[in-house]
Amino acid sequence: MNSFSCRLCHSPEIDFYFEDKRREYWQCPQCQLVQVPDVFLLSVEQEKAEYDKHDNSNDDAGYRGFLSRCLKPTLARVDANAQGLDFGCGEGKVLSTMAKEQGVNVANYDLFYANDESLLNQQYDFITCTEVIEHIADAKSTFELFQSLLNANGLLALMTKRVQDVDAFSRWHYKNDLTHICFYSIDTFEWIAKQYRWKLEVISDDVVILA
Repeated sequence: MNSFSCRLCHSPEIDFYFEDKRREYWQCPQCQLVQVPDVFLLSVEQEKAEYDKHDNSNDDAGYRGFLSRCLKPTLARVDANAQGLDFGCGEGKVLSTMAKEQGVNVANYDLFYANDESLLNQQYDFITCTEVIEHIADAKSTFELFQSLLNANGLLALMTKRVQDVDAFSRWHYKNDLTHICFYSIDTFEWIAKQYRWKLEVISDDVVILA
């Protein structure tokens, strides 16, 4: 029996999905989000210690190429004078630097490395969120925040690897990162789009845009 509600839609009905030697994973039958119970969450200190191990710098061509998979289709869909926000920018703030090189201004927000909450009281033409939402426990509040941050014609570009099925999940390296606690699928993104009256565009295997 579970004792928690869905992190995204707050449904009290959560079904067991999978278990490995590290954790249990449960799935919401309403929004299809796969998630781990609170008992398996890291402390704030443990979580930040894991992020501190990352070395994502501006001169890392591989990392720049990785981010471009999200940034390139985003910039292709906004005006040159658009104002963006990189939500969960990380210590390196690389994506905003790449956008600036193309003449587009992007502000940086990160709970651990750029925690300027005044940025969350403004509105933006677009938000990028690369490899972040899988780390966030309160998914519902986060998507409500995104909605409040976007102007009427704004778009939200999300990068996260997606759940396919239980068999693939059982062999999936992505679930082995203990900071990854929410796992999204196309079904989940379709639910989000319907819930917030957004239009979903699937860009690639790990990038979607909600507008």
